[in-house]
Amino acid sequence: MGKGKWRLKVKKDFAAAHQLRNYGGKCENMHGHNFGVEVEIEGSHLDSKVEILMDFKVLKNELGAVLETLDHKHLNSIDYFEHRNPSSENIAHYIYNEMKKRIQTDGIRLVYASVSEKDSSVATYSED
Repeated sequence: MGKGKWRLKVKKDFAAAHQLRNYGGKCENMHGHNFGVEVEIEGSHLDSKVEILMDFKVLKNELGAVLETLDHKHLNSIDYFEHRNPSSENIAHYIYNEMKKRIQTDGIRLVYASVSEKDSSVATYSED
């Protein structure tokens, strides 16, 4: 095969409440969202036996384990958000960091993590 890359993307969601400190509006009050989450990985080599980059089930399970730490929680009470606002941007950063710890397969790189409060509003974090 050529020198191309494969990318896999999975989506899940979680429900949580948060309050945005120093916002200066209604979002300073506790409110909730059904957050949508999307992560993408990439790699240039497929598994030699099955010829897949990573099993979608494995990637979804890893994302599910990360989201379990957020699901049905008041995000402001989670240690990571003690000194960070639980904005979509910071939630995407948190998910990216946690997924990066879990995706340790040689030749596979986490591309990004995105978080949406609704379909029309998405925050994405990536590292180049």
